Amino acid sequence: MTEVRPTAAASASLWERDAEVDDVVRAIEALGADSSSSGSLLVIRGEAGFGKTALLAETRRIAERRGCTVWSARGGQTLRSVPFNVVRQLLQPALVSLMPEEAREYLGDWYDIAGPALGLTEPGERQADPQGVTEGLVAAVRRLARREWPLVLLIDDAHWADQETLRWLAAFAARLDDLSVLVVVARRPGEVSGESARLLDAVAATAGGPATTLSALTPQGTAGLTRATLGEHADAPFCREVWAVTDGNPYETVELLAKVRDSGLEPTESAAGELRALNRAARGGGLVARLEELGIDATRFAWAAAILGTGISVDLVAKLATLSRGEAVRCAELLRSARILTSPDPANAQADGGDLEFVHPLIATAVYESIPPALCTAMHGIAAQIVTDSGRGAAVASRHLLQVHPDDDEELVEQLREAARDHLAVGAPDAARRCLERALLEPPRPEVHAHVLYELGCATLLTAPATTIDHLQTALAMPGLDGAERVDAVFRLSQALLHNDQLEEAVRTVETEAARHEPGPTRMRLQAVQYMWEGIHAGETTSPGRSERLAELARTCAGRDNSERALLIMRGFDAMTHGENAEEIVEACDRALVNGRLAPGLGWTDDEWGLELPLMLASSYAYTDRLDRAESLFSEALRAYDSAGWGGGHLALAHAYVGLGHRRRGRLQEAETSLRESLRIAERVGRGLPLYWSATCNLVDTLLARGHVDEAWAIAEQYGFAPPYPSTIVLPDPRSVRGRLLLAVGRGKEGVNELEAAEKAAAARGHHNPVVVPWAVDLARALAVDDPGRAARLATDARRHAERFGTDTAIGEALRCAAALETGQRAVRLAAQAVAYLEASPCQYEHAAARVEYGILSRSASELNRGLALARSCGADGLAAQASAALEAGPGPR
Repeated sequence: MTEVRPTAAASASLWERDAEVDDVVRAIEALGADSSSSGSLLVIRGEAGFGKTALLAETRRIAERRGCTVWSARGGQTLRSVPFNVVRQLLQPALVSLMPEEAREYLGDWYDIAGPALGLTEPGERQADPQGVTEGLVAAVRRLARREWPLVLLIDDAHWADQETLRWLAAFAARLDDLSVLVVVARRPGEVSGESARLLDAVAATAGGPATTLSALTPQGTAGLTRATLGEHADAPFCREVWAVTDGNPYETVELLAKVRDSGLEPTESAAGELRALNRAARGGGLVARLEELGIDATRFAWAAAILGTGISVDLVAKLATLSRGEAVRCAELLRSARILTSPDPANAQADGGDLEFVHPLIATAVYESIPPALCTAMHGIAAQIVTDSGRGAAVASRHLLQVHPDDDEELVEQLREAARDHLAVGAPDAARRCLERALLEPPRPEVHAHVLYELGCATLLTAPATTIDHLQTALAMPGLDGAERVDAVFRLSQALLHNDQLEEAVRTVETEAARHEPGPTRMRLQAVQYMWEGIHAGETTSPGRSERLAELARTCAGRDNSERALLIMRGFDAMTHGENAEEIVEACDRALVNGRLAPGLGWTDDEWGLELPLMLASSYAYTDRLDRAESLFSEALRAYDSAGWGGGHLALAHAYVGLGHRRRGRLQEAETSLRESLRIAERVGRGLPLYWSATCNLVDTLLARGHVDEAWAIAEQYGFAPPYPSTIVLPDPRSVRGRLLLAVGRGKEGVNELEAAEKAAAARGHHNPVVVPWAVDLARALAVDDPGRAARLATDARRHAERFGTDTAIGEALRCAAALETGQRAVRLAAQAVAYLEASPCQYEHAAARVEYGILSRSASELNRGLALARSCGADGLAAQASAALEAGPGPR
């Protein structure tokens, strides 16, 4: 039988890995061939001991021989709770080579966002947005990678990587198309669940091919390895027994053969019976027994090293194991000789100051799991104190604090709260949540308990609204939260209820709290929040007389503080959706500004009120034809979120509303670009959320305006733009936009039904603004042939509402609809009036459409040419084609 041998350069751990090494060689050769080629990803899966680490080490050797830069990192079983641990390891070689000013130059605008997560700079006071930090890390690695081409990134034991690193890795791997980098990820199958498993699956999905799955050694391979290690005289029965007792596990085989060689055992059939005992000594309980044979001091040293997990130095272990320096040095040498600890590979050294590491992760796991539970807990507590005393901060110590047994320790609670604040500041809310949940187990003192629950609710607001609701409701039911902190907790609870699609309960929550307070600033703020949530509710129920009460309250407001400014903004938005006089709407909105700008505390990144208020303000300007002011606010939002590194839902909404501004202005191509970017970001955040609807609805509306009907339909189908609709208001009204889409694709009856549903929903809420909820003009056109009487009534109502609202756009659009229902000179006169109004409007697409329709009705080539020029400048391809066709047909009767 032929024995399968490795290549000449391969180590014993790479036996029967020729095909996998060949894959690595091909990937590295492709990387080095062209700096403009796409990046690639290799995923290596294998059970513990199957040679993943050895294959990565061989990858490093091959890459370095070919002139590549190699950065590497490894996950750790006891380090999964340390945020950004693995990505920090990975980038350490690049970061230590840069002076601070060089790092700032290379990372640019991302320095202040990604820098705290990488340990380059202190975090700011504001809670960092996790998605923004992820984007910053992606940008940081991409910039550094361009400097270091050809670059190979190696990540070992990815199943033990922290969740923050996995989130970065999934985002980075998805963008390798335009970056020439080779990423090699090694992991065990299984081992993780939940979000970490999802992220690892997302990484694997970007590889472009199946993962490399390492298999056990074959009997032939084991025989070849045995004879290469012990000599050609090893007989077949002995070799078969080596394979049988190790199950072909490469690591166990190598370790077993080393013990055979060290023991002087002859590799013959007569000695094969001793292999099982030797194998037991190499792993699990046998390894622990072997460790104990080295003495109690060496055992304590190994335990302390396992507790630390990383940064294992003789001095630090000596403190943790309560050994003298001399005793610790002796123990380290014993453990090196026993192949339990070793010196780190200089090529792969990290900046954690360690001068020791475990020979293999299996050994580290076995040692850690052998520590008696009570002693393990105590040692973690001592480790936390050592880390704290070294000045490395509560966040670094927190992974040890999480393991300490609850013992009613006030100081521990405060340390965990401090660690949570540090984690939030660098964009690691999951790490903060773990710290605060552990603090609750201590438990906190009664006067502190509600504050810890409040902080926990704040930490989970973006990631787990349902959990936040439970924590904040419990906190508010306990004594301890008073004054501004209690009001803020109520506000955040209402936000969580909103995000959890419990808007009516959000309204009741702030309404109940407001009733507890006497008239004054606090009560006014809570009332403002109540009106805000009611104002964005898309359902049919609202408190009776709400708009009247809001209008009455706003009349008393002069914009003296943010509560008054908030009420003025909400009054303006409410009046805008109801289609009240546009001049009065703008006047209320202007009173909410300070020197023409958002007041401090009401900005896009201020969390006291949230982003809903500035969105309401900007939307009110957008639909009252004050597009300069609206676009200025939308652009300010985009700059603010980019600058703050808020790359999740906030940034998606900013792009959506920038797109809305372009759409209102008539810059359809620019609108489409912004809205597609919004949808791309929203897709990462999660479907079904209001921000997702904003992106999808506006993109469909823009594509319809461009005349790209098939594309609009494809977007609607792909992204679920169909009932049921969200519980919050989306601008423009999604029912109206979907109704128009159905009509455009020839599904007339469904389109009419959808527009009638829009009519019913708008009537229930009193939303009569024909620009925001444009169902009437589309329904009138759709019914013109089959039910002209109803169509005429709808057009008349639309014109009445438009004239009440009073903007040029609203009146012009109503006149366009009226002209479409008429014939002869009356149609021409109405179309001419529509042109006059829309020429004065800032909405150039609507102006272009009116010009083309007037040109067709009046048979005017000059009007058609003007409409054609406007349509082309807007990017309205369908409208331009319509104008061109009319021009080609000539002035004859049509």
